[in-house]
Amino acid sequence: MAVHNYDVVVIGTGPSGESAAINAAKHGKRVAIIEKQQAVGGNCTHWGTIPSKALRHQVKQIMQFNTNRMFRDIGEPRWFSFPKVLERSRVTIDQQVEMRTRFYARNRIDLFFGVARFKDEHTLVIRDDHEGVEEICAQKIVIATGSRPYRPADVNFRHPRIYCSDTVLGLSHTPRTLIIFGAGVIGSEYASIFSGLGVKVDLIDSRDRLLSFLDDEISDALSYHLRQNGVLVRHNEDYERIEGDESGVVVHLKSGKRLRADAFLWANGRTGNTDQLGLENIGLEANGRGQLQVDNHYRTAIPHIYAVGDVIGWPSLASAAYDQGRNASDDLLDADFRFVDDVPTGIYTIPEISSVGKNERELTDAKVPYEVAQAFFKDTARAQITGDTVGMLKILFHRDTLEILGIHCFGDQASEIVHIGQAIMQQPGEANTLKYFINTTFNYPTMAEAYRVAAQNGLNRLF
Repeated sequence: MAVHNYDVVVIGTGPSGESAAINAAKHGKRVAIIEKQQAVGGNCTHWGTIPSKALRHQVKQIMQFNTNRMFRDIGEPRWFSFPKVLERSRVTIDQQVEMRTRFYARNRIDLFFGVARFKDEHTLVIRDDHEGVEEICAQKIVIATGSRPYRPADVNFRHPRIYCSDTVLGLSHTPRTLIIFGAGVIGSEYASIFSGLGVKVDLIDSRDRLLSFLDDEISDALSYHLRQNGVLVRHNEDYERIEGDESGVVVHLKSGKRLRADAFLWANGRTGNTDQLGLENIGLEANGRGQLQVDNHYRTAIPHIYAVGDVIGWPSLASAAYDQGRNASDDLLDADFRFVDDVPTGIYTIPEISSVGKNERELTDAKVPYEVAQAFFKDTARAQITGDTVGMLKILFHRDTLEILGIHCFGDQASEIVHIGQAIMQQPGEANTLKYFINTTFNYPTMAEAYRVAAQNGLNRLF
C-alpha cells in the first residue's frame, strides 16, 4: 500500500474543500484533496447549485421567448422538453469541471479519487472504484464532504416516478403534472423551473407560509408569482404515505387529501455525507442529520480536524461554504480568521430573491425604530427596457441614524443587486448610511439605480 505524507489533507472538492486546499497551497503547504466522484466540483457542481441554476436560466429564456410580443413575429410559442433543457445545462458543468481541475494542477495540489476513511486521527485510507488502496497521513485534515438529499425510509426512491433533488437531474421525460414535497429553497426553485416548462405543480408545504425566514412581503410576493405560473401551494400539510404505480404517484396527506401526479419530487431536507468517513475510529460522532459539530473556528472535537460547508449545517450555501473553507484554512495556518455569519441569501426562483441583514419582523420584535425605503422595478427605465418589471428593492434603515439594517430584493438579478447594499452595510460606524445612495451617481439606466430611488423614497418618509 502506498503511503503519502502531507501538511494538509482536504476531503471533498466542493466550494469549501476547494478554497481550503488552494489557500493552504498558496501558503506553501503540501496539500492533497480527495474526491469520491469521478470528477472534481463536489455536489455543488454536479447535483446542486450549478445544474439547477443553469437549468433555471434555460427555462427563464424559454419563458421570455414565449411571452415577449416581439418574438410572435417569427413564430408561435415553443415547447421544450425537460431532458432537452437539461442537456444544454450540462455544458456549464463540463466547463466548471475543466476549470477547477486546472486550479489543482496550477497550485500543485495532489488529487486523489476514491472514498476516504479515517484509520486514525492523522491517517486516511482511500479506496477507489478499482479496489486500489492508498494511505495518506496529514498534520491537519479538513472535512468538506458536503450533503445529499434526506431520503426517509418510508418513501420508495427506487420507483421510476419518485425522485429526490439529485435523481431528478436524470429525469428522462417531461411530466404533465408534478408533486413536490417540501417548500424550502430547493422545492421552491424546482417549482419555478417545472412550472416555467408548463408542468402543473402541487407544492406541499408543512408550514403556514413559504420560506418563513424571508421578509414577509418578499415571501408573499413569491407565493403570488408561483401561483401566477400555475403552482398550487398547499400549506400546513404532511404526508401519510406515498404510493407509486405504473402511470404515476398518489400522495396521501394526513389531512385526508389525496393528490395524484405523473411524478413526485422529494425536496425536504439534507443529510451530511459522514457515514463513510469511519468517524467511529477517531471518536467523532455526527448528529441525526449526519452533520458535524464545530466551534467558532470550524474545529471539531479533535483540534487538528476541521469541518466546513454543508457537512456542518447552516447556512448550507455554496457562497458561505467557500468562505468557510478559506477561513478554516487560515485558522490552521495561524493566519487572519473570520467566522462566516453575515451571509446573503440567494434563492433562484423565478423571479429570484436575495436579502442580507434583518427583516421587518425581526426589527419590530426587537423594538428598533426603523423605516422602509423601497423602489419598484416597474418604475425603473432598465427594467422597462428589458421587460423584467416584476420585483422590488426594499431597504430597512434606522430612522434616527440612517444606518442600513437590512436589504431585501425580489426580481430579476436580485442576487447581484443585493451586493451593492451589502457593501455599504459592511462599512464601520457612520459610513453605513442611507445617504450614500443619495450622494452617489449611478449609471442610467441600470438596475442599481433602484438604490437611489429607494433611498429618496425612505428619506421622504421621515418627519
